[in-house]
Amino acid sequence: MIQLDFGFGALEAEFWRLLFVMTRIGAALVAAPLFGIAGVPPQVRVIGAGALAVLVCAWTPVMAPPVLFSVAGMMAVMGEILVGLALGFALQLSFAAPILAAELVGGSMGMSLATAVDPGSGAQSPALGQYFAVVLSLVFLAHGAHLQWFALIVESYRALPPGQTWLGAERFALIAGFAARMFAVAVTIALPACLILLVVQIVTGVLGRSAPSLNLFSLGLPAGVLGGIAALLVGAPVLTDVVVRLSADAIAQVAELLAP
Repeated sequence: MIQLDFGFGALEAEFWRLLFVMTRIGAALVAAPLFGIAGVPPQVRVIGAGALAVLVCAWTPVMAPPVLFSVAGMMAVMGEILVGLALGFALQLSFAAPILAAELVGGSMGMSLATAVDPGSGAQSPALGQYFAVVLSLVFLAHGAHLQWFALIVESYRALPPGQTWLGAERFALIAGFAARMFAVAVTIALPACLILLVVQIVTGVLGRSAPSLNLFSLGLPAGVLGGIAALLVGAPVLTDVVVRLSADAIAQVAELLAP
């Protein structure tokens, strides 16, 4: 076994306890959609993980393994990382639904080439998806859902204490179910706009067949863009309601993951 002892006694034991608690919190922050984006400096995530770890150490009797730098200690750390990533990934799935809906709407509008850099992943994503993601982020923060997520992270130390962090087949099946919900919500967001765009495309197709002299490409693209903008304006109240429900469902998914 490998054990580091710098001779500081109880102070050193509290330091290793704090560092052990920060492992789960730091993994959750890295996997979360708002706190794990590339624009957030790593120092901010470390400070946030340390602040939450202080609260966890004060409110829960969680203890670090007696010998942290050993096989058992490393396995405990890996379990903490697994739980933290699961808590962040369950939240990430909800935030992926608007991006997927934007792929459907943008393709129907003919705006597939209008892309922007996603600050969360650093990859190219539809510009319309950035709009949906910003709306969801604002609603999520305005409703205080991030504070509820922090509370669930603290509660996870009671539901899944160190040493009992293997999620099991049931919880992994729940995460797969969350992915299925993500696709259903994405279809709900994109359905009104896609229906209107389908009507626009049918109309432009009929016009192109009835008047062959019309240039279908020069007529269809502007009509699709205008129809898509009109569909987004008409569906704005529906989008707001869906995003509010999606923000609540994101927290409910994390809570469901911690349920016994």
